[in-house]
Amino acid sequence: MDGANSPAQFTDDKAVCTVSVKGLKDNWQKWSDNHQEYQKHNPFSHNTRPTAAPQRSHDDYGRPLQGSLTAHRGEDAHTHISREVQELCEVIKDIGVQSHSAAHGRDISVEFGKLFEHYVPISNKLVGILLRARKQKLVNFEGEMLWQGKDDHVVITLLQ
Repeated sequence: MDGANSPAQFTDDKAVCTVSVKGLKDNWQKWSDNHQEYQKHNPFSHNTRPTAAPQRSHDDYGRPLQGSLTAHRGEDAHTHISREVQELCEVIKDIGVQSHSAAHGRDISVEFGKLFEHYVPISNKLVGILLRARKQKLVNFEGEMLWQGKDDHVVITLLQ
């Protein structure tokens, strides 16, 4: 039989599929070998001990493999959050009040309660996005966390 090593053959004449057992076995063995090698480096695998412990000094420590689905999802999440931070800054510019402070020049500020009323219809993640924007030094406000009702008069200042 021609193509005994190929996993499957399709002919145009008929809807017939010829499957080689050897081809299926080879494909399965290849997948199995790759999976076993992957599990050697998987810290959550209980079947095998890792052959090499990850080194914290390496640049790729704690990061997913380049080109993996995990890396792709992380890049997508980063892009999405960056877009939400930019949108939050635009909302603050639109509804905020411009003040002239000697320290920063011209700042735009808004109270948390007013921002909450305007931003919640856009996204339900206001506090998380504010924390992310503060980490990026785009906004500033007092306190570690903001609570609706309790912190409605806390002033949020747009820095850039």
